[in-house]
Amino acid sequence: MNTIAHPNVTLIQQLNPADLAASSHLFTERFVWHFFNRKLVEVQGDYKGVEGLKMFFERIQLQTESTFLVEPVSLTPVGDELVIAHVVDRMVLNGKYIELDAIVIWRIVDGLIDEAWDVPSLYVDRTTESIKPSLMLKRNISA
Repeated sequence: MNTIAHPNVTLIQQLNPADLAASSHLFTERFVWHFFNRKLVEVQGDYKGVEGLKMFFERIQLQTESTFLVEPVSLTPVGDELVIAHVVDRMVLNGKYIELDAIVIWRIVDGLIDEAWDVPSLYVDRTTESIKPSLMLKRNISA
């Protein structure tokens, strides 16, 4: 097994979604974020550039009442162009706590992030009728 980190994995690890302005040097000018999710139709679409990616996160936070959280699980390089990130998304949507697996496929061109596809699991999620305590704290909701 190769223990040396793949440069594309290292590039993705440098990305800070909470501070995209500080990470803007990691992207090509033509970067596109592709998102679809039938439970978040209002957010679906293609988002261009770092500003577009910021808009995506702003829209998803608005739709989920600022509860959207992403937990990275793994990063896997595929050849010299792609990196697959397995993540767990957590949010409250329409009063229900939702937890689902997703992958983000990152395309790396000339050492920069050029394109990404956010692919959520659509048929298996861990939806509950109540809000998880950790998200209640985030939203400052008293139990």
